[in-house]
Amino acid sequence: MAKRIPLIFLLWFFTDFYFLHALQTLFGEAPWLSLYWAIDFALMGGLIAAMFIQRGSKLQQRLIAIVMGLMLLAFIPRLVALPILLLEDITRIFRGFPARSTWVSQLAFGISAIVFSVVLFGITRGKHFYRLRKETITFPDLPEAFDGFTITQITDVHAGSFTDATGVQKGLDLVNAQHSDVVLFTGDLVNNRASEMERWIPAFSGLKAPMGKFSILGNHDYGDYTQWESAEAKRANLNRLKQVHTEIGFRLLLDEAVNLKKGDDSISLIGVENWGKGGFHQYGDLNKATANVPADAFKVLMSHDPSHWEGVTLDHQKHIHLTLSGHTHGMQFGIDFLGIKWSPIQYVYKQWAGLYQKAGKYLYVNRGFGFLGLKGRIGMWPEVAVVTLRRG
Repeated sequence: MAKRIPLIFLLWFFTDFYFLHALQTLFGEAPWLSLYWAIDFALMGGLIAAMFIQRGSKLQQRLIAIVMGLMLLAFIPRLVALPILLLEDITRIFRGFPARSTWVSQLAFGISAIVFSVVLFGITRGKHFYRLRKETITFPDLPEAFDGFTITQITDVHAGSFTDATGVQKGLDLVNAQHSDVVLFTGDLVNNRASEMERWIPAFSGLKAPMGKFSILGNHDYGDYTQWESAEAKRANLNRLKQVHTEIGFRLLLDEAVNLKKGDDSISLIGVENWGKGGFHQYGDLNKATANVPADAFKVLMSHDPSHWEGVTLDHQKHIHLTLSGHTHGMQFGIDFLGIKWSPIQYVYKQWAGLYQKAGKYLYVNRGFGFLGLKGRIGMWPEVAVVTLRRG
């Protein structure tokens, strides 16, 4: 993070300079424009201050969330307007540097105002603007009794970020409204500590599925991103979190598999501990998880980090038909509308949101139920996914 601060400063002040010039074209040297730079320096100061607060503390999380929200609210609208102003400046070079056109500044200001409204919605209402996403996947070897089998997947709850019980319940009601055969949770129940989940146990206990609720751990569940008074305290926290899974009615799968039966047919549901690339811990062991799974069984894998799919799953000796993941959150920011799907996270993860297929094996990456860092979602709304399995 510290290494990126100079780049953030440069990009921030570059967009500032251009947008301020447009505002001066429209409004002249209005007295209120003096606040422009003051706000910028205050936000940058908050970002730097967050780096020196105890890592993983509530104060640090709260400050980061506030600063991130305000920075996006100030920065993204200006960034979107930047190409318009740059394009005009290119033409001004060949026109002898005349004054900036008022109508161009009006256009840039109008577009930034629209984007400002979208960002404002995202950081105020977007965090509980749950969207239902449905996928139907056909497999030639799906057991006949499981034709039409439905899975509701949620992931990345991050209970420590929640404050609005009504908003959370809205998402849980959407889960129950699907009446799926199973509910699967694919990791990151908390931000850091099991205690974050205590007040939400009754609400999540209300999730229902006739064939069971199953879960796995995500990278945040191990308590690796906060300071502990001792190794024993960290272990106790993880043990408590495992108990919480039981208390909300979920069977936690730790590198193991269970059989789901319908009549004489069955499928194997496999859950691995977190395994990720790019510095994330690789606790999960797919060999151990599938040790007692027949090679010809139909297999559904829960694996928190989608990088596990290409890193391990695709080339594994046992054919994994469907993998369900989360982790990316779609970066909680992007465009996901009218067939357009883009987020900066795609430059980090090849598989980051939605359905992917390779060699007859499928991966679904859920955009996440909760939020972390940024107290909201901008364009990349929280998700409840329903996957229907078909034989064909």
